[in-house]
Amino acid sequence: MNKIPVWFDTDIGVDDAVAFLVLHRQPELEVVGISAVSGNVGLEHTYPNARNICHLVGARYPVYKGADRPLYAEVEHASYVHGEEGLGGARLESSPAPHESEAAWDALYRTAVEYGGELQVLAVGPLTNIAIALAKYPALKTLIKRLLIMGGGAARGNTTPAAEFNIYADPEAAQLVFKSGIPIVMCGLDVTLQGYLTAEEIEEIGGHEGAVCRFFRDATVSVLPFYHKANQPGLCVHDVCPVLYMTHPEIFGGQPCGVYVETQGKITCGKTVTDLWSDKKFPDRHVFAVLEMDREAFVREIRKAILSY
Repeated sequence: MNKIPVWFDTDIGVDDAVAFLVLHRQPELEVVGISAVSGNVGLEHTYPNARNICHLVGARYPVYKGADRPLYAEVEHASYVHGEEGLGGARLESSPAPHESEAAWDALYRTAVEYGGELQVLAVGPLTNIAIALAKYPALKTLIKRLLIMGGGAARGNTTPAAEFNIYADPEAAQLVFKSGIPIVMCGLDVTLQGYLTAEEIEEIGGHEGAVCRFFRDATVSVLPFYHKANQPGLCVHDVCPVLYMTHPEIFGGQPCGVYVETQGKITCGKTVTDLWSDKKFPDRHVFAVLEMDREAFVREIRKAILSY
């Protein structure tokens, strides 16, 4: 079976870590590179987090250091959700792997060239690394087969009433990426808020033996109270959505649309403006907005992946 080459771009926090654990167990996918970006916490944490979680599962994926700040916006972090170091207080052994010297955007372009237009990119943090790569290498937009993101939302925000965190953290980068013409699958809050794990589900999965299950439990349990305070029924593992969309699209539903990112408004900055429900349609509609999921199947696939370690 020919595996799908995947590049994983991440500001690795708690749900990013769960997404990685699920990604690593998808037999159809081959992770060919990982890039870290500032987002949930600073790059000084997301970069070692990415390296260390690879070490946890015995993966030898190259991890590249990316942007430590947005293109223009003020730095925004979400340590109030993910903890000061990004993993909800869970600890990982430091990776002994040699550090990659190549910048994330250079490595992404080089890899896209190597795979001749077949590379798919999973981006689950602010889109700064992707935007820099597109600005530096204009041909990259023809070499990425598909970009699957966790970010945005047609109906609501979570950082402001209008904006979701990953887009709000670097709206100019997001606008550049959405305008690139690359086919995009947008897993925004419309669907990711449906992708939650209850306290009972976390306890059942995390109660099994093994280092990965222990890490899963330690990381997720500590951030669960945040979601309960936000009136969510469980921990939203947002970043798992684009991973499972790649391998189990039948779990999800959505519609094609056009998307523009608001970068000027004070109240609406970071809003992903769609034409999903408007009579007027944007001329460019290369985005597929994921809007719904089968949550039971979603949880089943997460459980299957975590318990396979």
